[in-house]
Amino acid sequence: MDILQKIVKHKLEEIKLKKTQVSVQSLENSPLFKMPKYSLTEAIKNKTKSGIIAEFKRRSPSKPKINLHANIKEITTGYISANAAALSVLTDEHFFGGSLNDLAIARKHNKCPILRKDFIIDEYQIIEAKSYGADAILLIAEILTNKQIKTLSAYAQSIGLEVLMEIHNENELEKITENINLLGVNNRNLKTFDVSIQTSLDIALKINTDITLISESGIKNIESIKKLKNAGFEGFLIGEAFMKHENPAQECELLAQQILKLR
Repeated sequence: MDILQKIVKHKLEEIKLKKTQVSVQSLENSPLFKMPKYSLTEAIKNKTKSGIIAEFKRRSPSKPKINLHANIKEITTGYISANAAALSVLTDEHFFGGSLNDLAIARKHNKCPILRKDFIIDEYQIIEAKSYGADAILLIAEILTNKQIKTLSAYAQSIGLEVLMEIHNENELEKITENINLLGVNNRNLKTFDVSIQTSLDIALKINTDITLISESGIKNIESIKKLKNAGFEGFLIGEAFMKHENPAQECELLAQQILKLR
C-alpha cells in the first residue's frame, strides 16, 4: 500500500467519525459559511500580485519536521504582506500536522483567497471547508474517479467555492470538467516523492484549454518561475521552500519582488 492509499484509507475513517460528531446543519450554520468568498482565479490573474499561493505546512510524510511549531497567524499574515496572491492551508492532521482550526485562524486574520489543502473525497469535507472559511478546495485527480471529480467539483461550485484540480501526469488531463476553475500540476511524485518542475513543463505542452494553470512543489527560485511562466503557468503554489526557513514570509517577499520585476 503506497502513501496515497494509506492517506485515503485513513481519511475514510476520519470522515465517518466526523459525521457522527458534527452535523452538516451545524457546519452550514457557521458564520464563516455565510461570508462572501474571495476568488482564487482573480487573485492569480491580478497583475499587481505575484501569483504565489503561499502554503502553511508544518510537516509531510516525506519531511516530518518542516516547521513543527509554526504560528499560523504570524506566517499567513506575513505571506499576504509579502504580496502573495493567496494562501494554501494544510488541514490534514494525521499526515501533515494541520487542522481546520488553522484554516479558521488564517481566515480570521487575512482578507484574501484561501485554499483548503486536503485529501477531499466526500461532499462533507467541502461543506467543512466553507464553514471554516475556505474560498477554494483542492481535488487530487489521482485519488478520484472521473465521476467523483465531476460530482465534487459541481457541488463545490454550487455552494460558492472554486476548485483547483491537481494532476501528476498527462493521463489525468481527461478528468478536467466544466466545474474546474484552476488546474494544478504537482511536480512531486506522491509515490516516490521525487520532485522536478520538468513535470509541469512537459504537461503544459499537452494542455489544450485556456484554464488557469498552477505549478505546485519544487519551485525554489526565480529561474524556475521564468521557465514556468514561459510555459503558460500563472500561479505557483509554494510551501516547503518557504516553511523550512526561520522567516517564511521574508522568503516569500524576496521571490515575490523578483516575480513582479518580470512584469
